[in-house]
Amino acid sequence: MTFTPPKNIEEELKKQRREAEEADAVRRAKQNKLPYINLISTKAPTEIKAMATIKESDARNAFISPLQLIRKKLIVAVYDPNLESAKQIIENLKKKYEVELFVCSKTGLEHAWNYYEYVKEESKEISGKIAIDEKNLKNFQTEIKSLADLNEAIKNFKSPYTSQILEIILAGAMALKASDIHLEPADKKNIIRLRIDGLLHTVYEEFPKIVYESIVMRIKLLSNLKLNIHNQPQDGRFTIDLENRNIEIRTSVIPSEYGETIVLRLLDPLALKTNLEELGWRDDDLLIIKKEIQKPNGLILNTGPTGSGKTTTLYAFLRYLSKPEIKIITIEDPIEYHLDGISQTQVNADANYNFASGLRSILRQDPDIVLVGEIRDKETADIALNASLTGHLVLSTLHTNDAVGAIPRLLDLGAKNQVLGPALSLIIAQRLVRLLCVKCKKEKNISSSEKEKIKKFLENLPERVNKNNFTDFKIFEPGACDECARLGYRDRISIFELFIVNEIMEQAIYKNPTEIELKDLSAKQGMVTMQEDGILKVLKGLTSLSEIERLTGPIKWLQ
Repeated sequence: MTFTPPKNIEEELKKQRREAEEADAVRRAKQNKLPYINLISTKAPTEIKAMATIKESDARNAFISPLQLIRKKLIVAVYDPNLESAKQIIENLKKKYEVELFVCSKTGLEHAWNYYEYVKEESKEISGKIAIDEKNLKNFQTEIKSLADLNEAIKNFKSPYTSQILEIILAGAMALKASDIHLEPADKKNIIRLRIDGLLHTVYEEFPKIVYESIVMRIKLLSNLKLNIHNQPQDGRFTIDLENRNIEIRTSVIPSEYGETIVLRLLDPLALKTNLEELGWRDDDLLIIKKEIQKPNGLILNTGPTGSGKTTTLYAFLRYLSKPEIKIITIEDPIEYHLDGISQTQVNADANYNFASGLRSILRQDPDIVLVGEIRDKETADIALNASLTGHLVLSTLHTNDAVGAIPRLLDLGAKNQVLGPALSLIIAQRLVRLLCVKCKKEKNISSSEKEKIKKFLENLPERVNKNNFTDFKIFEPGACDECARLGYRDRISIFELFIVNEIMEQAIYKNPTEIELKDLSAKQGMVTMQEDGILKVLKGLTSLSEIERLTGPIKWLQ
């Protein structure tokens, strides 16, 4: 009579054998000073094109398996890199590819070798890089009109290839004009969300853990990140090559409770508005801007939270000012878009090239105009202020809630009152508001009391605002149609406020004023606030009152 162990004991023993096998692989990886990869738990996405670089019989004989081929970089898993048969294969591969080795277990290899059955099916062969051509993109734009369409495309896609699923997500994001893709692991659901016109929308939340981890691994490979690091943040990038432009993808990976969270930022040159007139300026504000940015020296600051369009506005200034006889240099973190005729440099912590040291170096290059990505500390603030007093026009950004708040913020950083007043020329604050879809926006009924309140609001605006543009105003609300992916909004525009540092303001800054005192003084000097600028855009039918309140707070006088 034979003894049959209970099923749960069999499972426990099997689990222990697997753990011992992976522990042995970890030991061999350390011994060979190579990274370790668990091909079972991580479900590394194995590509058919990569598999084709080694014959199946040779791979099984040498206990080796190719995993990914990205341009010239070949990711290879090996049981023992010291086996003679493995050595020969690796040396041959190095003649053609940049080989990156990972040590794994035999069970992991068995899993990877299963993909050899697809190698013969040429019709299913896939590329080792993200390649979305114009034809594919146009097809997606035809098929994907809404978030629901993208959800269906992902749900109905049947393929063992992770790269194709990722391609659908990327193409769908581009078709819907998303700025960011968020991949978020959770306890029971793994979620994909898109940021469209500043707001996040859930696209899909039914990814099995295995598929989600495969997508994460694929993105890490494309972004040239370390596959075996799961508990540390990593940053990388890759590029989507299109016929008329390259779309750069910035990758950010951070560890979370249930796995790795990834955010992909899509930087599409076509989405960048670098024409000054396209940004949303009123005519009276645009006259002030053109006057201030053409001064030979001074510090112009643009303030607002992350993602409020500050850098885009400064790029528009540079493009407007760029001429062959003017030297323009930037220091950015990172360079978001490349501008013709302008020398752009990027912060590099490893080389001790930060905003302060970079700005100091730039000033030795005899520039006329300097863009500093952000003023974060006293040293950068001091150098930027002094540069603006010595014949340079300096453009930079600062994180404050409004334009007036830049003064106490700079004083907080240690700037001196007697330097701050003469150095500053103009402070801008801005937000990005969503534009109503012109195809489906709906007119809102306005009560007679609301009309009177709006008329009073217009009367109280500074004289420089042309009231004649708002004599026959209408207010609209969002609808829903295919043109706007049924969101009611399509694209964004900026709302602005300008704090002009004239002689009166300069004298006030000498006296170390409070923010409240500065706000009162700016109102007397005729500043139009961001909320007021937003309401004027509502009255022109560009956006909605709810959108302005979302970004600037309640409109108290309209309640």
